[in-house]
Amino acid sequence: MGFGNYSHAAHAALVAGRSASSAAEVFTQRGCHPLMNPRGLKVREARDNADHPNSLGIVFALDVTGSMGRIPDLLARQQLPTFMQLLMACRIPDPQLLFMAIGDATSDRAALQVGQFESTADLMDQWLTWSFLEGGGGGTGSESYELAFYLLAQHTDMDCWAKRKKKGYLFMTGDELPYPAISHHQVGALIGDTLDEDIPIEEVIAAAAETYHLFFLIPDLKRRQNCEARWRELLGDNVICMEAPEDTCAVAAALVGLTERAIPDLDTAATILGENGLPPERVAAVLRAIESYAALHDPNAVQRVHTSTMPLAAAPRSSWWRRLFG
Repeated sequence: MGFGNYSHAAHAALVAGRSASSAAEVFTQRGCHPLMNPRGLKVREARDNADHPNSLGIVFALDVTGSMGRIPDLLARQQLPTFMQLLMACRIPDPQLLFMAIGDATSDRAALQVGQFESTADLMDQWLTWSFLEGGGGGTGSESYELAFYLLAQHTDMDCWAKRKKKGYLFMTGDELPYPAISHHQVGALIGDTLDEDIPIEEVIAAAAETYHLFFLIPDLKRRQNCEARWRELLGDNVICMEAPEDTCAVAAALVGLTERAIPDLDTAATILGENGLPPERVAAVLRAIESYAALHDPNAVQRVHTSTMPLAAAPRSSWWRRLFG
C-alpha cells in the first residue's frame, strides 16, 4: 500500500470539519472493523512507488483501553495533520502511516486491530477512524502490547528496510505494563499463527527492533509512575514521558527528525515546532520530553539535568528556553 499524494490542506480541512463532533460521532465502530481484524493476516506492506520512491514506514500503535482513548480522538479531530506537517518540515519525503489499536486480550473483544500503510490523508484518516475504541482493559495492570510487537515483526514488510536497511518507526502509546510473555494461545486465536510455546516479551521486542525504531509514549507525568521503570528495562531511552496527550504528534515527529538526523539539536527542534504553529508552552513541554533522547544524537551535547519532571519555571535556561520565553 502507500500510493497517492498527501495534501496537508485537504487533511487539515477534513479534521477541521469534525472539530465540533464528539468522539462517538467520529469513531463509529462498535466492534472490530472486518478489514482491521488481524485473523489470517499475511502481511502489511509499505512499498516504494512512483509517488513515493523513498517510503518510510511509521506505525502508531494506540492503546484504546478506557484510560487511553483520548489520544486517538486528538489525532482524528485535531493533530494528525500537524504530525505530517512537521515531518515535511523535517524533509522526511515519503512517510507511510499504519494505525493499530491495542486492548487486553484477556478481556476485550478487539484486543488487536490493524490498518494498512497509507500515504494519503483520506486513507490515513479512514484507518484511524475505523478503529474501535473499546474502552476496555482487564484491570490487571497490563495490556496486550506484546501482540503489536509480534505482528510488526512477523507480518509487516517495508521497502525502507528491505531495500535500504533503514528502519521504520513504531510509536506505541500506553500507561500500563506489558504482559511478561506473548501467549501462544492468544496468537493462535487472534492472528492464526501457530506457536509451540509462549515467547518472553524481551524476545518479541528484540524481533521487532530488527526493523523498527521502537518508542513507548507515556501520556503524562502522573501516569509514568505506573509503568515507566519496566518499560525502561525493555526499551531504555526510547521510553518518552510526555506532559500531556496533546503532545503526542509533535513528540513523535521530533523523534523521527532526531533519529533521521534532520533535527541536529533541541534548538533546531524548537525552531521547527514554533514555525509550524505550536505555542511556546507546548514547544517547551515537547523539548523536555525528548531532551534525554536528543542528547544521545547530539555529539556536542553537554550533560544536562533531566527536566521532564520539572515545572516550567524550574527548567534550566538553555538557548531554546531563552528563545521561547526570553
